Amino acid sequence: MSLTIRPARSDDRDNIIALIDGVYREYGDKIHLAGADADLLDIDGAYRTTSGEFVVLADRESVFGTHAVLPLEERPGVGTFRRLYLAASLRGQGYGDVLMRWAIQWAQSHALMRIEFWSDTRFGHAHRFFARHGFARDGRTREMDDGAMPYREHL
Repeated sequence: MSLTIRPARSDDRDNIIALIDGVYREYGDKIHLAGADADLLDIDGAYRTTSGEFVVLADRESVFGTHAVLPLEERPGVGTFRRLYLAASLRGQGYGDVLMRWAIQWAQSHALMRIEFWSDTRFGHAHRFFARHGFARDGRTREMDDGAMPYREHL
């Protein structure tokens, strides 16, 4: 299988939503397009019109991973990572590292000196992955109610 990272296109939307919904379902949750996941309905508007980028890891037909970087307009030089998801069948094979390297390089090339992001507290494997890439929690958590069910996030 030949996978490449490329900018998400509008015709990727259904595959992106299915991928992320599949990951949520691993945790007993589901996607909520009327709330927390509304950005997936308009990727250009949510990311590119605000100077960010959203990419997919894909072959010719399917999306197997996603990642996005978004500068924080109210804090120059600071950005956030969003939407790092990978199909279960590809985890542990280095594809997550490829997506993270893309995001770090993109952030550096766009003068982002600091990256902060919130991550669902249920995603323990992802937190270990982030730590391997040099990210650390700052101790804050927040309660969220914009999803299909309430959840908590770490910063």
